Amino acid sequence: MHSLDLTGMTVEAVKEFGLGRKEAARAKNMFALGLLSWMYNRPTEGTIDFLRSKFAKKPDIANANVAAFRAGWNYGETTEDFSVSYEVKPAAMAAGTYRNISGNLALAYGLVAASVQSGLPLFLGAYPITPASDILHELSKHKRFGVQTFQAEDEIAGIGAALGASFGGALGVTTTSGPGVALKSETIGLAVSLELPLVICAIQRGGPSTGLPTKTEQADLMQAMYGRNGEAPVPIVAPQSPADCFDAALEAVRIALTYRTPVFLLSDGYLANGSEPWRIPDIAGLPDLSVEFATEPNHTDAKGNPEFWPYLRDPETLARPWAIPGTAGLEHRIGGIEKADGSGNISYDPANHDLMVRTRQAKVDGVARSIPDLEVDDPNGDAKVLVLGWGSTYGPIGAACRRVRKAGHSIAQGHLRHINPFPTNLGEVLKRYEKVIIPEMNLGQLITLIRARYLVDAMGYNKNARHAVPGRRARRGADRDVIAGVDGS
Repeated sequence: MHSLDLTGMTVEAVKEFGLGRKEAARAKNMFALGLLSWMYNRPTEGTIDFLRSKFAKKPDIANANVAAFRAGWNYGETTEDFSVSYEVKPAAMAAGTYRNISGNLALAYGLVAASVQSGLPLFLGAYPITPASDILHELSKHKRFGVQTFQAEDEIAGIGAALGASFGGALGVTTTSGPGVALKSETIGLAVSLELPLVICAIQRGGPSTGLPTKTEQADLMQAMYGRNGEAPVPIVAPQSPADCFDAALEAVRIALTYRTPVFLLSDGYLANGSEPWRIPDIAGLPDLSVEFATEPNHTDAKGNPEFWPYLRDPETLARPWAIPGTAGLEHRIGGIEKADGSGNISYDPANHDLMVRTRQAKVDGVARSIPDLEVDDPNGDAKVLVLGWGSTYGPIGAACRRVRKAGHSIAQGHLRHINPFPTNLGEVLKRYEKVIIPEMNLGQLITLIRARYLVDAMGYNKNARHAVPGRRARRGADRDVIAGVDGS
């Protein structure tokens, strides 16, 4: 720990520019940055060029900041207070053009890219709520891409407008957080019944009720899975890092359009506000998300006359045809009352209802055929313990596993992007390991799903409103817990 008179040294460094003490003291951050630049062997030219550009209209301020920055660097070079300096080697990253990006910005860009790749106009119906509001703010800037944003009077109006846009042939999206998901639940159920594409971006925060708007939690998984009346299955996609929000948005849209279903994109405040380097993708490498609308009748009645059946399904995906309202000859009923298989007529028949419930579930289950297998990081292939996570726990889990390996133990890491349905190989992966540990920022929601589905006696490691391994002391405790699992104790 080093004590420095930053203010005094900064004021002395910039006194030639005639600034008052208060104005001069404002440059102390640049003094500190200069010292850190020396300590970590960072180049100085870029910072100096930035300062001259930033304060180009205020040359005295620009010169003072540059002088403070250089004074900090020179202090590190000449003082004997610091016996060592450090050099951080460049990260091993694929070649390409990078930029810094936050999770919400990456998600917004992913939605715009999905709109372009699908050829559909993007419509966002949303009510501002922390920590999801930045997506609404960002998308409102992209009208040149055909993006339309609607700031609704409440959560229910926001998702209602988004679902209406989907009915009209647009890419309907709504954004929200925990309490907003609860308010949207009836309309999500309506989207399940109508079998229309809709993307629900739920940026999780601490709950229940208003809870902790600025704190992170992963406690809405069960709400996304089951928070609707009746049997209303919805696919769930969860990004693992801020940059991954871009790809997760594309994947959520792909599933929604291919299978004609609402999809949850389950991010959280840590990802939304966190940032990391993001390699700008090659546009040619983005997936083709184009869709075909119904344009003509697909059935004949008893008299041989052509007619349109809105629930006559694709045999592979079980998706129903998407007919834009107003298309001649494709008039059909719409609404939340159960429909007859095929014809879409109102039906109260129990056997038909059972068939429709099972068909909607089979459609969501079938998404698993189009998603990749779960990949496991098990360097030596001899680990007996698997640490399984989802969402923003990816970074802390990876760091913990690396420390355990550095301590001489073998351990495997797996991370789920698709939570409903699970990857088809998940059961086989779980059986390969003697112990499964599932860290979560909740009281054990993924672990409940894993235990129920695969009958695996997984172990939970749970914290709320913070990641499971936040600080040095907690890291040591977590490492001991994981190593105990590795050693079988």
